[in-house]
Amino acid sequence: MVKTALTNVPFTLSKLLASTILLDINYAASIFSFIQNPNLFMFNTMLRGYSMRNLLYKALPIFNELRKSGILLDQFSFITVVKACGRDFNVGVGKGVHGIVVRSGNGSFVDLKNTLMHFYCVCRRIEDARKVFDEFPERNDLVSWNTLMGGYVFVSKANLVFDLFREMCWSGIKASVATVLSLLSAASDIGSFVGGKSLHGYCIQLGLSSNLNVVTALIDLYAKTGHINLARKVFDGLTVKDVVLWNCLIGKYAKNGLVEEALDLLQQMRLQGVEPNSSTLAGLISACPASGSTQVVRYVISFIEEEELELDVVLGTALVDMYAKCGFLVKAMDIFERIKGKDVKCWTAMISGHGVHGQPTNAIKLFNRMENEGFKPNEVTFLAILTACSHGGLVIEGLEIFISMVQKYGFTPEVEHYGCLIDLLGRSGMLNEAHKLIMSLPIKSDATAWRTLLSACRVYGDVKLGECVKDVLTNIYEAHPADSLLISSTYAVAGRISDHTRMQEQTNVIGENNCGMIETVGETMVKEVGLSAVEIDNEE
Repeated sequence: MVKTALTNVPFTLSKLLASTILLDINYAASIFSFIQNPNLFMFNTMLRGYSMRNLLYKALPIFNELRKSGILLDQFSFITVVKACGRDFNVGVGKGVHGIVVRSGNGSFVDLKNTLMHFYCVCRRIEDARKVFDEFPERNDLVSWNTLMGGYVFVSKANLVFDLFREMCWSGIKASVATVLSLLSAASDIGSFVGGKSLHGYCIQLGLSSNLNVVTALIDLYAKTGHINLARKVFDGLTVKDVVLWNCLIGKYAKNGLVEEALDLLQQMRLQGVEPNSSTLAGLISACPASGSTQVVRYVISFIEEEELELDVVLGTALVDMYAKCGFLVKAMDIFERIKGKDVKCWTAMISGHGVHGQPTNAIKLFNRMENEGFKPNEVTFLAILTACSHGGLVIEGLEIFISMVQKYGFTPEVEHYGCLIDLLGRSGMLNEAHKLIMSLPIKSDATAWRTLLSACRVYGDVKLGECVKDVLTNIYEAHPADSLLISSTYAVAGRISDHTRMQEQTNVIGENNCGMIETVGETMVKEVGLSAVEIDNEE
């Protein structure tokens, strides 16, 4: 092309650029850098290439260059950049691009509108997604409705999914597979067996009862609502079953404590010519810490050795998580080092294992190694490392990690992150600092942080602050028997026996637990004895 001067022809040059972004983005960038007057298609091509590879920091300079060039941007220019913001969870840049969309008059294009909604949904800004949805409502298509429903499922607002579905039915739009999957996920999240059965009938009415994705969601719903027999009935009703469907049912049997049935199902799977994969084994392993059974572990390990399977990230992470939860950190670390192609979930599982078992220093070392090897921690990773710092009393390290989470990675802390920080300060005796932090929280509607602080007041016998916290819990949040128990213990630790006795008497009158875990008998609080079982060599 260079020899024949075809690189001077915009059409052929655009086609060359479009093909090279799929093969080598750096080569495409070198070509683009030599183009003197790139057109809109060329700009959009480079934006798409960087967006596909989650390279927002490289896409933004191209986007700004396009804006300076004087070329009128179209909807595709914005779609690629907004998608890149969504993949990077960059709310600030995404909102800025949204502002440019509004000023440019492109906001009425339904494809761009749906992309903006998806961006806000994945960034957990569901209110902003709803605002975009409500703009030009007459132009919403099926994708618009499905995107917002999926967003409500993602942020665990199941009831709003059903409300939105009713609005969709009134608007005359027919449901699709994606619609049904969102509805089934919502019903599963709230444990609605009746709603699930109604949706099952709706799937049959729409002719979707044999769709493998829908069947998988139905199995998940029935298993979560305690009707594993109905899940099996749905499974047996299909003539064609793929490995994903087998994995789903096997995993549900295992999580419901039916380990032997899960292993029998695995044997049937192999007899029918469907080979188990790493996800099959991972589903089995996930039940081991809860059931205390070593039978599954032996089976999985022997299967890996017999089939000479590589420890991929799915199976490896499941093994790391299982060994870590059972306290075998050396074995967990050995498996971790052998995993091919580690991802953020794998690192998080190992960091969490160190933190839970009182090795915060090792957790921090692994977290630093994760960053040094180019892995970006997510919100769950930060929750794991902050929990480790809290349990280990590493105040300075915990504060530094929290600041890094906000300033370096741009995450908005959830109530769980603040809870870890308050717990960290409280455990270290920095009760006033914890109180100041909780007063400045942007999240005002959660009582967990206050109860964490009250627990710390009990440990250090800080009656004055404890009474203040107890008043907040009583006046603002729903009363809980644990609050009275904690303030009563605070009086006892501080040596105020008369106040301790008075609180005990009050607790005996009103502190009845509806779940039966704590019962009021006369003037004595009686707790039921807890039991746990671990299987060793097939014997409990």
